[in-house]
Amino acid sequence: MRRGILEECRDRLRELAARHNLDRAEVAVTAQPLTPEEAIGRPSRRDYPILEGKERVIEAAVLGARGQAFTDAPSNFSGQLRDVLALPLDNTRNRAVFLATMNAVMRSLGEIGGVLHCKDEEPERCAAGMARAARAKGARGVGLIGFNPAIAEALADEFGPGAVCITDLNPRNTGQCRFGVTIWDGRRETGRLIAACDLILVTGTALVNGTFDAIEKPARAHNKPLVVFGITAAAVCRFMALERWCAQARDESTH
Repeated sequence: MRRGILEECRDRLRELAARHNLDRAEVAVTAQPLTPEEAIGRPSRRDYPILEGKERVIEAAVLGARGQAFTDAPSNFSGQLRDVLALPLDNTRNRAVFLATMNAVMRSLGEIGGVLHCKDEEPERCAAGMARAARAKGARGVGLIGFNPAIAEALADEFGPGAVCITDLNPRNTGQCRFGVTIWDGRRETGRLIAACDLILVTGTALVNGTFDAIEKPARAHNKPLVVFGITAAAVCRFMALERWCAQARDESTH
């Protein structure tokens, strides 16, 4: 039976750190929450979760490189890489620190790119590109796990609301009709979404809140293509050969 995806990634990061002598080096790891403006700039639309105070981005710095992760439990962290590798991954706070740090380490080694959030109007362009990419894959029905307003609107425009399913964990979103699509409760309806759609888009934040494994397993069982979107999943997708869409993400900070 496969272990949790983050545990597998931790083993691979530990091996990578040993190979590059990072486990013994004095590697400073700092993780701190960014303000919404630092993370996403000033987009014209104001309904992104980060702007509504529901999520924050934390940023880790390792060997001069940065990595980010979305979380609803932001916190500060300072220590060595070996301290991060020793964190129990049983809570949201630790998973966010681990993911941001892993993204920074992998970026510092040149293993990944696109680890810093896009800004201003770039999220809109990214969403439109995702909808076109989903169409190019031949999808007829698309599932969005983790409500992102720009992506939801782009999918509804591209495919029509009847061909889009959305789940979310935030009770303020579930039951709401957005862009013609009723948002289902992700705690109960994700299996229904996977069964109904032939392409699944899942937010990388599912890695932080601990729901990703329960999404990936049924998607594999139903042979449904799974695409992860966002900065949070950059290193995980590299380690685990998962497809990630995050076309507007950056590789150096401008804040």
